[in-house]
Amino acid sequence: MSITSLSYAAPAASVPLAPFTIDRRALRPKDVSIDILYCGVCHSDVHQARDEWGGSKFPMVPGHEIVGRIAAVGPEVKGFKVGDTVGVGCMVDSCRTCAACQEGVEQYCEKGFTGTYNGKDRHDGSTTYGGYSSHIVVDEAFVLRVSDKLPLNAVAPLLCAGITTYSPLRFWKVGPGDKVGVVGLGGLGHMAVKIANAMGAHVVLFTTSPSKVADAVRLGAKEAVISNDKKAMSAHLNSFDFIIDCVSAPHDLNAYMVLLKREGTMTLVGVPDKPPTIEMAPLVFKRRHLAGSLIGGVAETQEMLDFCAEHGIVSDVEVIDIKHINEAYDRMVKSDVKYRFVIDIATLKAA
Repeated sequence: MSITSLSYAAPAASVPLAPFTIDRRALRPKDVSIDILYCGVCHSDVHQARDEWGGSKFPMVPGHEIVGRIAAVGPEVKGFKVGDTVGVGCMVDSCRTCAACQEGVEQYCEKGFTGTYNGKDRHDGSTTYGGYSSHIVVDEAFVLRVSDKLPLNAVAPLLCAGITTYSPLRFWKVGPGDKVGVVGLGGLGHMAVKIANAMGAHVVLFTTSPSKVADAVRLGAKEAVISNDKKAMSAHLNSFDFIIDCVSAPHDLNAYMVLLKREGTMTLVGVPDKPPTIEMAPLVFKRRHLAGSLIGGVAETQEMLDFCAEHGIVSDVEVIDIKHINEAYDRMVKSDVKYRFVIDIATLKAA
């Protein structure tokens, strides 16, 4: 039998999110049904709910930073049981046969991964609905184990913001002795600071806001630099092993490229809506690298969750009732949150 799930949905791009009821599919043999406790609010939720990237399907139930408990399991489920605390991130399926999937980097599936919401189910062609809802049904292959040692509301954003920053830091082998720059102190940037610091790096935060300097140090940065201060920036020329750029608004990448050592790497995890202008000389004459990175595969996401549990890392969150989601969207666009909104899904019943 299908499962009736309370939710909040965007009826159309220009219409506020509102209460909506959906029918979750009946459990397939390897599915688990999850009672959702918390769901983080990602900036990509705003982009998709407002169709700012194009291709949005309505009605849309956003949400891909999900933490909950398993309520039921299919007959062939082997890795989970009823009552387990689990998470679901940005993917709920992939082709599982291409080279990327076989190598455990399903986020780069050559046929495209199935998004937790606004995606197309590979079996029946239905549109996927996300975590702004009371329940979700997911194949166990895309379900993560979550430690009960940490506050679950603050764990939820790890399923996107955490893995988006952990994956490039891990791939480029950031560790003790490395000097790491983090550009931007928002939902992604604050996680990059925490994780890079836990990996043993000397972390420097770059921001245009002097008001964020103290917070950067609190989160684990050894120093913070105001990025429009030319003298402060020049003091770091040719000194960074790695820079992770977490800014989604258009900005000058060249100002940071020259801060890298020879053969250093700057990785972008934000996606500005306008292409940057890149000066070639700083790249060519120092063999510097400009790269990009997208979330992480299932195994790496589990590794990230375990790492964060070991080091006591969670997101800084503001927990909200779901009835305030439209206000939260407007505030997030204005960067008026430190540093991630999380919906208490129990408030759905009163919405």
